[in-house]
Amino acid sequence: MKYGARNEIAGKVTQIKRGDVMCQVKLDIPAGSKMQSVFTVESLENLGIKEGDAVKVVVKAVNVLLVKE
Repeated sequence: MKYGARNEIAGKVTQIKRGDVMCQVKLDIPAGSKMQSVFTVESLENLGIKEGDAVKVVVKAVNVLLVKE
């Protein structure tokens, strides 16, 4: 599959929380960091993603905000 995003990170699915329409997928990524993604349950099922799966995190964002408080 080709895509325009240049930021790729290897990850492992650690937890999936399903709602009626949306789901939250939590990931462990290198250096002991964590990420999460929210998308439709339909997409989750189409992709066949399950806890423990190795996945590729592809990031393409217009804005990435850093906040120091």
